[in-house]
Amino acid sequence: MELDPKNPIPLHIQLKNKIQKLIIEGSFNEKIPSERELMDIYKVSRSTVREAVSHLVHEGVLEKVHGKGTFISVKPIHDWLGNLSSTTDTIRKMGMKPDAKLVTHGIVKPSQDIIDATGFDEAYFIKRIRYANDKPLAIELQYYPVEIGMKLAQFDIGKGTLYDLLEQKLHIKLADAEQIITSSYLSEEDAELLGLTESINVLNTERLLFDQDEKLIEYYIAYFRADMYSFRINLSKKYT
Repeated sequence: MELDPKNPIPLHIQLKNKIQKLIIEGSFNEKIPSERELMDIYKVSRSTVREAVSHLVHEGVLEKVHGKGTFISVKPIHDWLGNLSSTTDTIRKMGMKPDAKLVTHGIVKPSQDIIDATGFDEAYFIKRIRYANDKPLAIELQYYPVEIGMKLAQFDIGKGTLYDLLEQKLHIKLADAEQIITSSYLSEEDAELLGLTESINVLNTERLLFDQDEKLIEYYIAYFRADMYSFRINLSKKYT
């Protein structure tokens, strides 16, 4: 299971990716092997192991417990602000199994507030339920320019990762996003889809996604269960 020192990818990143893959596959139960065990398994130095583990701790995949070891963090799911990633990728990084269920899709006339935000007089609308380890996590509403949405609909929009489809199938290079996070309540319909009561407060995310030419590709609205999902950000003080 040695790493490839001739690979241009640094050893600590290779090790990070291997550990994360094994977590996703369920090869580890609650915690990962010790530093010494990882050194012996992959024939790398202690510093390489520590750097790989540090990356996974930073991303919220692992959690160090002093005197006990390094444990797999599975709850809540942490979405690190500042990184443009899909819900699928975020769930996988937490060592959980992502899934989705398509509720509805098609060309719609958006509400006035969405028209104001996007300029889309018509839009291709996709509504899905997102799951983590088979548990309902979020309701996602995604609006696309009609041409893009119709091309997306030719693929598996029920289960597929839409960001991957945009980039790999439609060859759209995603670049930037503007995101707002607030709290809100669910409609009766969406509460039922998530198995919650209407009185439960949820995290509401609204995001405008742009390509490299600054063209608006997606308007995204999501309602996340607050007991399963959190947003985190690193802050630092700069001295002059």
